[in-house]
Amino acid sequence: MKAIHFDQELRCVDLPVPRADGREVLIRLSKAGICNTDLEITRGYFGFRGILGHEFVGVVEASNNRSLLGKRAVGEINAACGRCQYCQKQLQRHCPHRTVLGILNRDGAFREFLTLPEENLHIVPDSISDEEAVFTEPIAAACEILDQTDIRSSDRVAILGDGKLGLLIAMVLSHTRCDLSLLGRHPAKQALVEDYGVHLVGPETAQKLSRDFDLIVEATGSPAGWEQALRLVKPRGKLVLKSTFHGSVAFNPAPLVVDEIIVIGSRCGRFEPALELLEAKKVTPTRLVHHTLPLDQALRAFDLAQQPGVLKVLLQP
Repeated sequence: MKAIHFDQELRCVDLPVPRADGREVLIRLSKAGICNTDLEITRGYFGFRGILGHEFVGVVEASNNRSLLGKRAVGEINAACGRCQYCQKQLQRHCPHRTVLGILNRDGAFREFLTLPEENLHIVPDSISDEEAVFTEPIAAACEILDQTDIRSSDRVAILGDGKLGLLIAMVLSHTRCDLSLLGRHPAKQALVEDYGVHLVGPETAQKLSRDFDLIVEATGSPAGWEQALRLVKPRGKLVLKSTFHGSVAFNPAPLVVDEIIVIGSRCGRFEPALELLEAKKVTPTRLVHHTLPLDQALRAFDLAQQPGVLKVLLQP
């Protein structure tokens, strides 16, 4: 099978088809998405070596559970041990023994066949296309904000960053009916969520904004986003941090202490609400798709994904 392997450089390689043993289910890839985390891994983030990719939809080819055979599925990326104190509290995403698809000690989805534990899979409703389903993981990450915070209709909320995740977050949070703004630098990208009732704010206007936001979602993918978030959040407000990047941020805790700011790290989310939004057509992620390329053209796909103005690039066998 074809697979996209990273070990200091990105290569398309031929590998044996993995086996579905025990809890593992074999999935034939239909579509996979390149996200910013994949790009950051090629720059050194997390020190990962292996097959990249964690956003996917596919068809179950082999499983001990025969009822899954032939079903379309997406999969949560954290494969937990099921025994530790975190797993017992249903916090599998924080299991210290977990592997993470395409990120930590588990080969990812950029291959013709992949494996995941059966409990990680979610069957995709027929009304959701493959092109929509491949966005389940990042939409779940956007939905995680709603699990971590209580956003009221009276709240002023700002999303920093008009990249792929920032746009999906805007789609999801718009349904809270809050006063929602999207701060970005790319009008064409921001326009993709204009019909969601989001205030679109460019760089010049952003500089004039005051510290009047109850909640800031930082999704710029840049260290500069932290400083901008601190400048805009009101005292006793909340900062939700979504960016993952290879690098460090200068940290001064004084503003957090003085203004009693709550900082929330936010990573993966539950797939159930993401699939519900997709099935109800309350989010339209396919607007973000700019290119779809064959798996064996992944090197070109990664180049495209890093070009200015390009949003989602998909891979398929």
